[in-house]
Amino acid sequence: MKNIRILLGILFACLVSVVWGQQPAGGGQNNWTEFHRTNMVRWNPYEKVLNAHNVGRLSLKWGYITGSGGNPSPAVVNGVVYIGSADDNLYALNAATGAKLWSYATGNAVSSSPAVANGVVYVGSFDNNLYALNAATGAKLWSYATGAQVEGSPTIVNGVVYFGSDDNNVYALNAKTGAKLWNYTTGNNVTSSPAVVNGIIYVESADDNLYALNASTGAKLWNYTTGGERYSSPAVANGIVYVGSQDDNVYALNASTGILLWSYATGGGVESSPAVANGVVYIGSADNSVYALNAATGAKLWSYATGSYVDSSPAVANSVVYVASGNPDNNIYALNAKTGAKLWSYTTNDVESSSPAVANGVVYIGSYGGEVYAFGLVGQPPGQ
Repeated sequence: MKNIRILLGILFACLVSVVWGQQPAGGGQNNWTEFHRTNMVRWNPYEKVLNAHNVGRLSLKWGYITGSGGNPSPAVVNGVVYIGSADDNLYALNAATGAKLWSYATGNAVSSSPAVANGVVYVGSFDNNLYALNAATGAKLWSYATGAQVEGSPTIVNGVVYFGSDDNNVYALNAKTGAKLWNYTTGNNVTSSPAVVNGIIYVESADDNLYALNASTGAKLWNYTTGGERYSSPAVANGIVYVGSQDDNVYALNASTGILLWSYATGGGVESSPAVANGVVYIGSADNSVYALNAATGAKLWSYATGSYVDSSPAVANSVVYVASGNPDNNIYALNAKTGAKLWSYTTNDVESSSPAVANGVVYIGSYGGEVYAFGLVGQPPGQ
């Protein structure tokens, strides 16, 4: 009987850990390591706790107040949430409790979403620098100074950090040392986050172009001109690049050639970055709606009307789409990925344009008001 009680106690402890979304120290596929997660598609195919049947029972697990607001999306790795703030700091928070583990002060606001790879956190700052910090301690390993603020979020692939700067350049740095490998100069600010797929980097510039560059050399392979690029970051799936534009359209381009495959006109500017999962493109628009489009044809599958503009970039996990709506609506929504039906919503203080991350049964999002939110299931076993 004693052994049985011990065994039951161990099983209960494991169950609680899964329900609350704690990541084992060894890490796992369910980490949300960068703004886009993988290839910028913002899809977590490994999430098994939250689903369309139980997400309606999400409740606030914890909230952490930083010294100021901002809109960066968090990274969640090995039980730690990394997120920037307009109070000039990058924060590392315990994913289970919200307790601060450490913070690192840059010289200005941190609107860049962090990227974590091989025990290092990479993040940009309005002080014109990209930083590499020890993920466990926050100690600075190196920094690289560009000619203007770094708003976009970095991407790390094969030991190289790719990112853009408001000095009009796309940079590639050695991830270990910070040494510059190459830079490519566009015609305006580069505030989007790059996607790197099959040796090609895809990135938008405020010069109204989407660029495809050789990831090894920075040489331009092609560019596609729209009516108004700026903040939307491209997603790449099945040989197609998807991106939003301030000219109100969502574009799908051949990833090898840049040839237009289709476009879909929303009723407002599209600063939201697309999420792509199971043959569907999910994206928000300033016309106060979230759209689901057929990834192959661009045909609208459904749309959901929120109470304000949707600059937030959706996150998709286990048949649920998570996305935020701006002021005055200030809600984060969970929508059925197949139908667009609302499954859950929560009114924040001012979630603005922040984008959610979903990992280990918990939804994390920042707020323009300075609060970091974590939503999870309480007292429910996974999949119920």
